[in-house]
Amino acid sequence: MGPMRIRVLLDGRQPRRWHVDLLERLARRPHVQVHVDARFAPSRAVADSLFHIETLLHGLPRTGLSSLAPMSALEPFVRDSLATADLTLDLRGDDRRASGRTLWVTYDGVAGEGALIAAIISGRTPVMEVVGVEGVVAAGRLGAERAGIARAMFEDMLARSTTLIVAALDGAAGSKLPSLPAVDVPVGATMALSTSDLPRIAVAMAARKAVRQMYRLGFRTPHWRVGWRKTDGGDLFDLRRHPDAGWTDLADDGRRFYADPFPILHGAQVTLFVEEFEHRSAKGVISAVEMGPEGPIGVPRRVLEQPGHLSYPFVFEREGSFWMIPESCSAGVIDLYRATAFPGGWVREATLVSGVVASDATLLRREGLWWLFATVRDEGGSFSDALHLWSAPDFRGPWTPHPRNPVLIDIASARPAGRFVERDGVLYRPVQDCRHGYGAALGIARVDRLDPRNYAQTVETLLTAGPKWSGRRLHTLNSAGGFEFIDGSAWAPRWKAWGRQG
Repeated sequence: MGPMRIRVLLDGRQPRRWHVDLLERLARRPHVQVHVDARFAPSRAVADSLFHIETLLHGLPRTGLSSLAPMSALEPFVRDSLATADLTLDLRGDDRRASGRTLWVTYDGVAGEGALIAAIISGRTPVMEVVGVEGVVAAGRLGAERAGIARAMFEDMLARSTTLIVAALDGAAGSKLPSLPAVDVPVGATMALSTSDLPRIAVAMAARKAVRQMYRLGFRTPHWRVGWRKTDGGDLFDLRRHPDAGWTDLADDGRRFYADPFPILHGAQVTLFVEEFEHRSAKGVISAVEMGPEGPIGVPRRVLEQPGHLSYPFVFEREGSFWMIPESCSAGVIDLYRATAFPGGWVREATLVSGVVASDATLLRREGLWWLFATVRDEGGSFSDALHLWSAPDFRGPWTPHPRNPVLIDIASARPAGRFVERDGVLYRPVQDCRHGYGAALGIARVDRLDPRNYAQTVETLLTAGPKWSGRRLHTLNSAGGFEFIDGSAWAPRWKAWGRQG
């Protein structure tokens, strides 16, 4: 049997770097031969002008997935006999009558990169679909790390577009996205970009940058805070809203913040583990504080530090010991630690998964099998929109990737936000809704299917900041021993921290 021949129809006057990267990634697949059709669609000079303005204004690198590539970069993929291709991947959408097996890529139902740019400029979270003659093959809600900068968002979403295209060819990512309940967040209307818009957009971008710079002069950013309460009247999985009594803040000194709360019950004592982030060092460590009947006893004390950043201290008890899987995505590994002198004395026991940039690894034991959930940054793009699963007979491994990874591409519900909870035989997972920025809202998702063949979930509830939890973010949810914890953004005036120094 000969190689699979894939013909790719490109979108654009000149290839972008992402086109070349996509072709190279497809060509690296076993027994695949890639051909490119170098006929190009109309000019996109207006978008490139906008990207140029942003590059100058924000000091962005001049090279990236959106940058133009020389035509010579396509030469390895320009071949004869394209009519004999086994599969056509149409990034233009200009030939819906194509013969043979054809896949089209659309953004919010419209083919071509112009539709993706329009969604970004309009402030929408675009839904990308890979569509075949018989319907949707794979779908995803694309995310970005730097909201408000069109070029940076465009490049993040191009990276995840490649992920979804490859997943579609592998039969991985699902064709249906979780439905989302209504939530009071801003949604932009469709906008077309023209040359006359550029001066107005440039002025608006400069104004936003000036406001952000002024804010940073007076406030530390980002600055998160942890909230706690007693669960006498039910937890958030019962209430599906903020409690009437609100939350009590875990106090900080303004020079550091606490985030990612993970409590655990040790005998009759609740110990809370958090990420502690000191602004001066700009690095996260893991700290712990005991909870008394009326709240924290003292302040969190450092219990685990590594050369790189640590956060999301997923702590659990098993076989008479306490274990932790902190996020260490900067090191490209998911590591397991064991406590030798709880709540401290943490030693590395094993590397569960290596060679991945994984965020917020979360463990679950279900029907005799261990599952590991995390979002993975796949050769660029957002840290929060591609959910990967692994399974193992023991929490120490060996861990096997799910055959449909990424099982979900969804900036609104992929990233974990705390431990799983089971109610009346139904399994729920807290998730982060990052459509309008990292940790912008907290979702409660019902797990509909979890097995070695597939994964599916339904988002039943979305919680945002408001009168009962001020700020602009809501991020993590966990409970233990009659206490419940969340975290979110906080105002951190620099002058208050100065006043505490001395």
